[in-house]
Amino acid sequence: MRKAYRTRQRFTIPVEWITFTIASLIVAVLVGFIVLIWVTESNEPPILSVLQESEVRVAGGEFYVPFTIKNTGGTTAESVQVIGELRRGDELIESGEQQIDFLSSGEQEEGAFIFSRDPRQGELTLRVASYKLP
Repeated sequence: MRKAYRTRQRFTIPVEWITFTIASLIVAVLVGFIVLIWVTESNEPPILSVLQESEVRVAGGEFYVPFTIKNTGGTTAESVQVIGELRRGDELIESGEQQIDFLSSGEQEEGAFIFSRDPRQGELTLRVASYKLP
């Protein structure tokens, strides 16, 4: 008595090769992206700038000064401290402080300082005071 052996169907071999090829291409693309990011990543420290983007808004007798802070450097900054100072001549009238928890490379955040006196009647300075590296 002869045993009947099942032979593998011919169409499964090309299907297996196609699947293997697609999976290999996906892995190669992912590895390529990782290498590209690694090669092009900048190792320079954070470069932080703060800008007053729009006009002062008045609400409820208080003056809102919106700002945008940007990190154009190569690495992340943590605990970014932004200070707003309102001066008339040499006299400091009011000051405020903002804390931005996390600002990665190329990221920007928005916020506002709130003053009780009109910042348009003096010299308003917005600046980054400090940050720490993660």
